[in-house]
Amino acid sequence: MVQVQQLAVEPEERNRPVAADILNFIDGRFVKGGSGATFPNIDPATGRETGRVHEATREDVDRAVAAAKRALTGPWGKMTTAERIRLIAAVADEIERRSEDFLDAEVADTGKPRAVAAHIDVPRGASNFRMFADIVTTLPTESFGTPTPDGSGAINYAVRKPKGVIAVVCPWNFPLLLMTWKVGPALACGNTVIVKPSEETPRTAALLGEVMDAVGMPTGVYNVVHGFGPGAAGEFLTAHPDVDAITFTGETGTGQAIMKQAAVGVRDISFELGGKNPAIVFADADLEKAAEGISRAAFLNSGQVCLGTERVYVEQSVFEPFVAKLAAAARALKPGDKGDPHYLGPMISEEHRQKVLGYYERAIAEGAIAVTGGGVPNVDAAAAGGFWVEPTIWTGLAHDSTVMREEIFGPCCGIIPFDTEDDAISWANDTDYGLCATVWTENLSRAHRVAAAMSVGVCWVNCWFLRDLRTAFGGSGQSGIGREGGAHSLEFYTELENICVKI
Repeated sequence: MVQVQQLAVEPEERNRPVAADILNFIDGRFVKGGSGATFPNIDPATGRETGRVHEATREDVDRAVAAAKRALTGPWGKMTTAERIRLIAAVADEIERRSEDFLDAEVADTGKPRAVAAHIDVPRGASNFRMFADIVTTLPTESFGTPTPDGSGAINYAVRKPKGVIAVVCPWNFPLLLMTWKVGPALACGNTVIVKPSEETPRTAALLGEVMDAVGMPTGVYNVVHGFGPGAAGEFLTAHPDVDAITFTGETGTGQAIMKQAAVGVRDISFELGGKNPAIVFADADLEKAAEGISRAAFLNSGQVCLGTERVYVEQSVFEPFVAKLAAAARALKPGDKGDPHYLGPMISEEHRQKVLGYYERAIAEGAIAVTGGGVPNVDAAAAGGFWVEPTIWTGLAHDSTVMREEIFGPCCGIIPFDTEDDAISWANDTDYGLCATVWTENLSRAHRVAAAMSVGVCWVNCWFLRDLRTAFGGSGQSGIGREGGAHSLEFYTELENICVKI
């Protein structure tokens, strides 16, 4: 195995900050950046530095792309599908074997509750590899018998080929989950990748390099470059002429900038961007279940979830009891021990905390009533430097107010009453975004009718964040371009070639 400064910690050191240098992984080796520049890795729960991240230069990115391009025609490119899939399954096994190491790294980077990372982030990291390996081996392609003028006929059939070198640009809210959601299908289809994790959460992408080395992944197949966006590693990667496609999850403005770069050379893109997701609660809903579900949707990961709910429309006759139930759920969430089931984590950074608190102030200025929260919670001395905000619920807002229009990405939501189904649908769809929605009703006809009327990529009925990884996932409007998941990922990560053979 390549000798690196380990990101893992011994069992007796669990729950302590994971202190180590975090290196780039290029062509099968862990390396410092060419300039020697580093930047701090910060624990959001304490505000303390836990390590140094080695920043990749333009030349480092060039080397990573060149290594990925070579690998396409090397041992990786010469593997059969069965050989490649066995190797990818071994990656999933190794993630599961080292699940505690990944859990430590993810919690140290994000500050999120260990229970959330253990239940969602790390298991999905492994399943993203295993599921796409299964799909690649079982998904058929098309074949047609075609008549010809001379009567002999022809056979047309399709073959899937890897698209090539894929740039994988990842967000900080679910670093391992969303990175493997892209790397898994990309590798299963025979591509090579360069991952640019968020500068806020670099650990698990680097740790996956150790896994790739441990299972014998050919060099150059998986690469990681660390750094920032404009004028740095992110831009160097997405603008690189030898990158064949770009997949990105993150903020809409960043997606627009990447889209401009991808236009040069006509490179393919797959984007999952921002959202301002609505929930609609009808009077016939089970209010206990609705409040529980919307509490998760608004406050899971401290609201730092692209699929989270920030707009809630509640039928007038049940407005007050629903607000009371959701407020009670919000008040039960506290900063504190990461192992506490009621623990609410911090914002990812001080910059993001100030952004969220700015919206909290704006809400009050626009006439909101803070039913609960609205500021900074009291924390113990150990967490005093962390990036905390209170879970917050507003009423009294107009539908067109700033905090009901713009994505906040914090633990908050505004609740507005409605009188008719048509009003609820109209308000829910009145947004530039279109990622997801939730509908809460016990009326089966209404459930189907309203869900189909939502202008979104995903609509949940009487649930939230319930995912079948085989289904199409993505958004409309400013929430993204394209669909991934199941066979839909293969459409992005492969080129389909038709072969016509005359008989």
